[in-house]
Amino acid sequence: MLMQMHENRYVKLPARRKTAFRLLFLLFALLLSGCGGKPGSPGSGSAAEESADASSGGYSWQPLASSEDLLVTHADGTKTFQNEDGSIVLDLSHTDNGYLMIKDTNDKSIQIQITNPNGEMYPYPLKEGGEFEALPLTCGDGDYSIKVLENVSGDQYAVGLSQDFTVKLLDEFQPFLYPSQYVDYSASSDVVKLGEKLAGEAKSDLEYVQNVYNYVISNIFYDEQLAESTPMNYIPEPDETLSSGKGICFDYASLMTALLRCEKVPTKLVTGYSGKAYHAWVSVYLEKRGWVDHIIFFDGKKWTLMDPTLGANNDEKEVKKYVGDGSNYTEKYVY
Repeated sequence: MLMQMHENRYVKLPARRKTAFRLLFLLFALLLSGCGGKPGSPGSGSAAEESADASSGGYSWQPLASSEDLLVTHADGTKTFQNEDGSIVLDLSHTDNGYLMIKDTNDKSIQIQITNPNGEMYPYPLKEGGEFEALPLTCGDGDYSIKVLENVSGDQYAVGLSQDFTVKLLDEFQPFLYPSQYVDYSASSDVVKLGEKLAGEAKSDLEYVQNVYNYVISNIFYDEQLAESTPMNYIPEPDETLSSGKGICFDYASLMTALLRCEKVPTKLVTGYSGKAYHAWVSVYLEKRGWVDHIIFFDGKKWTLMDPTLGANNDEKEVKKYVGDGSNYTEKYVY
């Protein structure tokens, strides 16, 4: 069967050069209703009142003791599938941890399609080089299917491998604690070293999230040139974003997600639409708050939604006006 592949691009957001403001923020829980749910609306009240409404869900944050405790992905080979010539290898050994591993040893362009239990299809490119890559299974327990599409000519692809499988997670946090293609890091990554430093300055998961957020919006600038010409199948690299000090919204969200996950803070990288622009942001799980969507600025009277890309590149009042009550945000994919 032949399929025609299409290009997805991130549309440039309304952005200006970063101003010198620093945000003192707290977090407010906006519960997500499963995979692909819509964000809720911020509440009101004092910080003390909000903190008292706890929802631990059995999760307790502890900073990483050493790099040996880092959660990383593995292709153990205990449950694998291959195509006829063995060039495509699918490893389903750790679906209970919320990820699969896949590699292709041919030099063909490969596209992956994973269909979740809700019938939604998630597309992924596959890097060349014949190394295993981790792809996340973020939509909970249930029946999934994967199709591996090999390029045959132009934008035409043929199915090289197709497999159905069932996922039963150890717990709901598993897919959001491990590295994966769009949130890639290892024990030797600079992002892990930075996470250790920022976590060492924090006494709680809330303080650590605050340290990460402030670091990202203070040190990463919006890449106007990349936004104008984002390549097809763009994959963010957190270490590269740290090194260059710039990126588009996908890079901001990927970096923040990597910093949080490497210190065992469950974090979702979310892509979708902010207004009419294709955008990326994060949702974080906090021990006393549950799942939190976006970052919240508290001015003493009310809460205001924020996200790291807009927070880093726009005037504070402009961000508040644009973000509003969250209705500008529509989720499409959760990684």
